[in-house]
Amino acid sequence: VMHGHAAWLQGRCDALLAPRFMRLAKGKSICPMFCGLPDMLRAALPGLPPLIDAPVWSLDEPERWALEAGRGLAGKSAILRAVQAGLIAQHALPDCPEPEAERYRVALIGHSYVLGDRFVNMGLIKKLERLSIGTITEDAVEEGDISRAAERLFKAPFWYFARRYYGAAAHLCAAGRVDGVLYVSAFSCGVDSVTAELVASAADGLPFMVLKIDEHTGEAGLDTRLEAFADMLEGRKHGHHIPADGQHYTGCQVVL
Repeated sequence: VMHGHAAWLQGRCDALLAPRFMRLAKGKSICPMFCGLPDMLRAALPGLPPLIDAPVWSLDEPERWALEAGRGLAGKSAILRAVQAGLIAQHALPDCPEPEAERYRVALIGHSYVLGDRFVNMGLIKKLERLSIGTITEDAVEEGDISRAAERLFKAPFWYFARRYYGAAAHLCAAGRVDGVLYVSAFSCGVDSVTAELVASAADGLPFMVLKIDEHTGEAGLDTRLEAFADMLEGRKHGHHIPADGQHYTGCQVVL
């Protein structure tokens, strides 16, 4: 996805923002693919515009990162004014609303670059809405609720996103805010192989399904899996028993 976006931007901009994500929070590790994105882009796409690849060590220090990223582009005072304007705009964004009119609500868990890209997920959210399924993502869960839910694990997850995804799913399920959990996983993501199992345990008996996306463009497999998941939600509503070892719909590789 990143390579495709960067290739499209060639010749359209004077510089390309491709931060080297080292960590998003103190003491929490992130997938090494994020650390190496600038290097992979340079190696794969000759002729790219200059990359702004200042490393990100924490999301809690935007000013420190911006000063390094903006070196040579603007003066210190201009950079800090831009950061403050950006933070004000971000805080003014509306909260993620919970679905009300849909027949079912599910926790939609996965990397934001998968859930937020309609091309990558082939319009997943719209497909769910047509099945009367509303979605709640981890962005709608407070950090305190995520932390309290994650503390129930025997050991803190090594990966930053694994902790957030488990904590969000566990909170949403325990609080009765969802009827099931849908985990969207990128086929080649090694961390997801562990994270998906953690999120499955958070479902705690609710209908749970993993959708794995890859490089196919046929929608039939995706549609079939979503219809099966909707049937699971309907069956549970009418009291049909879901065996403990049969609540997982897994192994589906359907998208892109």
